[in-house]
Amino acid sequence: MTAPEGQEGLEAQLAQWRQYVQRRRELQPADADELEDHLRGSVDELVAVGLSADEAFLVAVKRMGSLDELSREFAREHSERLWKQLVLTGDTSSPAAGKRPPRDLLVMVGCAAGAAVSIKVPALFGISMQHDGEFYALNFSLFAMPWLAGFLAWRRRASAALIAVLVALFALGAVAANIYPLGDESQSVVLTTIHLPIALWLVVGLAYVADEWRSSRKRMDFIRFTGEWFVYFVLIALGGGVLTAFMFGTFEAIGIVPETFVSQWLIPCGAMAGVVVAGWLVEAKQGVVENIAPVLTRLFTPLFTAVLLAFLVAIIWTSNGINVEREALILFDLLLVVVLGLLLYSLSARDPLAPPGLFDRLQLAMVVSALAIDVLVLIEITGRIADYGTTPNKAAALGENVILLANLAWSAWLLLKFLRRRGQFAALERWQTNYLPVYAAWAWIVVFVFPPLFSYA
Repeated sequence: MTAPEGQEGLEAQLAQWRQYVQRRRELQPADADELEDHLRGSVDELVAVGLSADEAFLVAVKRMGSLDELSREFAREHSERLWKQLVLTGDTSSPAAGKRPPRDLLVMVGCAAGAAVSIKVPALFGISMQHDGEFYALNFSLFAMPWLAGFLAWRRRASAALIAVLVALFALGAVAANIYPLGDESQSVVLTTIHLPIALWLVVGLAYVADEWRSSRKRMDFIRFTGEWFVYFVLIALGGGVLTAFMFGTFEAIGIVPETFVSQWLIPCGAMAGVVVAGWLVEAKQGVVENIAPVLTRLFTPLFTAVLLAFLVAIIWTSNGINVEREALILFDLLLVVVLGLLLYSLSARDPLAPPGLFDRLQLAMVVSALAIDVLVLIEITGRIADYGTTPNKAAALGENVILLANLAWSAWLLLKFLRRRGQFAALERWQTNYLPVYAAWAWIVVFVFPPLFSYA
């Protein structure tokens, strides 16, 4: 093993160890930093006396002293490597799970209540959900995401400078949603409704990574958070649906129809609060969801690969072109985003030191299939623009597909190099995390530049 390869492998192991340490709720980020500094110092000392990077890391973890119990738990989870025989010694009983400070729960409840109340504030100014649907469509992400970002910033003890940046970005989002005179038939209404939540979610990501916004590892943690948040939010939504059904059934049995309460209060307020509660659940119960999300990823990756391949075969068999009307463009872009999401989350849940396997080959097939579809869509879009001129929808779709094309193409190349053992898995992780600002920049461009550029059409 060459020095650079050894160092890269060591950094991957340190990142994995830190990720595990950070699951312990009783340890604050500053504690994790101190422990990592101590571990790095021990590794450097052992490497200096002749041990390889891998050997030095394993021995240093073993020597952590007061963290023996934490090391044993780490050994249990990573028994497929040498952890079990090198670290798992002595008492193997699990320690009692640390209790979450009540303060976290109180802050979460306050933020969730703030999100629930926020969506009803416009009604004080005569803006109702029933008659002003366009306003709520443009602004719905502004009712909950600032509260989730606030909770995460409080959890991370964000600096005053970062909090000021978060406030400025959310204020910018509010301006973007409301400054332009968009008519009911304006395509920019739909584009802003889709792209503003993307831009603001990445602002939430800034609150999540806090002062480590340049860290590739922290960005990957946010990708993991996003997938886990989605799982929890869907579960909350399903539970809310069951609650709503029971409410209708029981109240109707006594002659009361709660339709107004459900549609005007329960569903909108519950959805906004659920955004914050889902984030809190990810923070509080990571060990549970991490067993769910990777399973879902492994289940749907082969299914989506089969669908993409079948679609390509159908195009070749029928010689039919792709419809590039608005609904079709949104559908294809969503399909490509789902493929990218599956790739991202599988990356975040994968052991970076594991050798390439069958699932990695399956991912390559999925990415290449998506790449081929993206190329076909781009050909159709450019052809329509050349023949009939551009529209906001087509311009947005063109830009998004170019951005996805670049991401998917380089991801496929890095995956191929990894499968051929000519590249490191860490390079694929870094590419994806470094590409996130591109999506943020494009979302803000669509929200701010497109409406006046196309005369608010």
